Order: sequence, then C-alpha cells, then structure tokens
Amino acid sequence: MESPAAYSANLSFYVADENGKFIYEYQGNKGLSTASTQKIFTAAAALETLGKNYTYKTTASYSGTVSSGKLDGNLFVSSNGDPTLGSWRYDGHKPEDFRRQLIEALKKQGISSIAGDLIIDDTYFDFQTVPGGWPWDDMGNYYGAGVWSVNWRENQFDVNLRNGAIKDFNIPLHNLKWVNEVKVAGSSDQSLIFTAPHSEVALINGTLPAKAITVSGSLPNPPLQLGMEIKSWLSASGISLTGNVITNSSQLINGLKIQKAPESNVFFTWQSPTLDKIVYWFLKKSVNLYGETLVKTMAKEKRGVGSFDEGIDFMKDFWKNKGINGAMINFADGSGLSPQNYVSARAEVQALLWSRKQPWFSSYFDGFPEQNGMKMKSGTIRNIKSFAGYHTSTNGNKYVYSIIINNYQGGSVSDALYKVLNVLK
Repeated sequence: MESPAAYSANLSFYVADENGKFIYEYQGNKGLSTASTQKIFTAAAALETLGKNYTYKTTASYSGTVSSGKLDGNLFVSSNGDPTLGSWRYDGHKPEDFRRQLIEALKKQGISSIAGDLIIDDTYFDFQTVPGGWPWDDMGNYYGAGVWSVNWRENQFDVNLRNGAIKDFNIPLHNLKWVNEVKVAGSSDQSLIFTAPHSEVALINGTLPAKAITVSGSLPNPPLQLGMEIKSWLSASGISLTGNVITNSSQLINGLKIQKAPESNVFFTWQSPTLDKIVYWFLKKSVNLYGETLVKTMAKEKRGVGSFDEGIDFMKDFWKNKGINGAMINFADGSGLSPQNYVSARAEVQALLWSRKQPWFSSYFDGFPEQNGMKMKSGTIRNIKSFAGYHTSTNGNKYVYSIIINNYQGGSVSDALYKVLNVLK
C-alpha cells in the first residue's frame, strides 16, 4: 500500500483457517467493488437454491392444426432463460445438436409446411436485459451480453477483421448496421464494440494490430437471431414457412399483442446441462451471462418475478440469513461487471467458509481456476482486481482468503497481490 501505484488505492484483505478462525485482516470490513469475485456469491446461492441437478428447458409447440403435412397455425419456440442454448462448451448441446433435434421433431410431426408465423416467445423474464449500472463500453462486447428469456450462442458473435477492416462474421447477423472507427495501431486488441439491446446499429472503435484478428461482441437481439437461424434451417430442410419471424419482445415494443406459446401441442423439449456443469464454466471462464441469468432464475423460482431487482434482493437476503452483515454485501449484479457492487473481503471469506460445508461443495470448488499456484476466483475491471479462494500451505495449513483492491494505477496489480498472497504458501 506504500507503492506509488497504490497512492490513492483502497484495499480489503481477510484470511481465516478452514474452520473460520481469524488469521489476518487489513480493512476486512471495507466494502469495495469486487469485479468477478462477486460470482462466488451467485454460484453458491444458485447451487443451494436451485440444486445442482437443476436444468433449463426450451420447447417447441404449435397452434392450429396439422393436416396432410401442413401446419395451419404458428410455430412457437419458448425458453425459461437457458443460458447454454446453442453454447459451444457442452458436448451434445452445441448449435448443430439443437438444430438437428428440432428439425427431426418437426418431421416426426409430419410437418412439411407452416402456413403461419415462427414466434419466439421471450417473455419468461421481464423486459430488462442488462443490469442497471453496467458501463456502456462493456455492454457491446461478448462479456457484456445481456440476459434474455431466449438466449442463443451465449448471446455472442465473432467479427473477423483484417488491418482494421470488417471482413465477415461467424454467423449471419440480422438487422445490424456497422460503423467502423477502428484505427490500426499497436500489437494487441484494444478495440471496443458498442451495441444496445434491440439496437440495429453497432459501433466498433479503438485500435487493432495490422493483421487478421477476431473480435467478439454481444448480440443485440438473441431471440431474433435464433428465429432467423431456425427459418434458414426450415428452408434447408425443405419445410416452407409462409409467415414471418416474430419475437414477443418486438410485439411489446410495437404495442402489439403478445402471442404466448400454447401449453398443448408441445412436440419438442430441450434440456440444458445440469446446474453443476453450468456453475463450472461460470466460475472457470467467468461467463457473466450465466451469473445474471442465475440471478433472474432464482428470483423467478422463489419470488415469481424474473427481474434483476428481485434477484439481487433475494441474494442479499440469502446471505444475510447465512450470518453475513448486510452492510458488507451491497450487491448490484450477479457477475461483478457492475462497479456498483460493494463487498468486503470478510464477507467473501464468510461465503466461502459456508459453501465449504455444503453437500454440493465439490461442484463449486471444481470451477475455481488455479492461478499463482492457488485455487481462486479472480476479478478484473478497470483499476480493480480481486482474488478469493482456498489454499493449503506446504505445512498443511488450510486457508480461506479474499483480497480486493480498488483504484490501483500503473504497475502489475496481479503481481502486487500475488506477493501478499504468497505469504500463505
């Protein structure tokens, strides 16, 4: 803390042994912006609240009747917010697997033509897709993807550029116009993508090296993207669609009637991987989309309203009931991307200690990455760094710890914190 880089910094540090016995603290109660160590609270609350075997469901159904291969009605696709739908991370759950099984289910119904519309029912959660407090220069990038009732490909796309010019995309993006203000400079990706939910405009700026490079952004309308892809799948499979691709969120925007998916005539159900597998990737690769989806899911399951406000309030109550002082857990989201999260190192240690005693702990612990030779979750946003986790020293002592620093400027903040944490080795 006496280094020039920490001249105006704040730090919270807390260490206990495996039984919760106090070892050391430096401003352990001070609330600071956590970055992604916020995920330790969300993951544990979700495992306890939903259960490690919880799965999300996506269904296809239809209205009207089927006769002589013709569906005289609408085709519906609905989901309860599955954040893994179309993800590349899980064997058997990739986009091509979903496509194959959906088309097979349609053909099994004998449907060869659809006289109505393809309707993506994205009304399970509320309309707000991005937590309040997320920075504008994060939202258009892949790690700033919002939460929808129907998510697709982790709400992410890739744009391929060469010497700063846009060449193509990994998927055909619909209704999106680009403004490219990228400058060619430097040797690393220092670009930013700006998109907003439901927007038809995307901006990319910053700098990129003079070579071929891929940059990942967040889809401004995942339900529409899925709908347009399904339309192309139908065409490629010889199934005609007379009507349009409609999302219920667009119906709401345009002041039109929402068309809910019928509970009857469900002919296809797709299940996500179990929650323990979702939590693994949530912690291992710090997937912000998963955290915000879990917040809304807990709110919907326990309070009947799938909103960020209800989910954050539920999480605060959850951890206060586990003995954490409410003043030390001023949550703003489920992933830590919001700088409006204010949490103390002591609160993080208390959450880690409680989690260690739960029957699902192995599913939780497995997701913690190994960094600096220690099992810990890290967090990084502008001038903020945090680490929280578990470590067994060479002499067999088992420690639970958290360290959070805000407004550290210049120098390598990770190396500075590692130097402190190495004392535990």
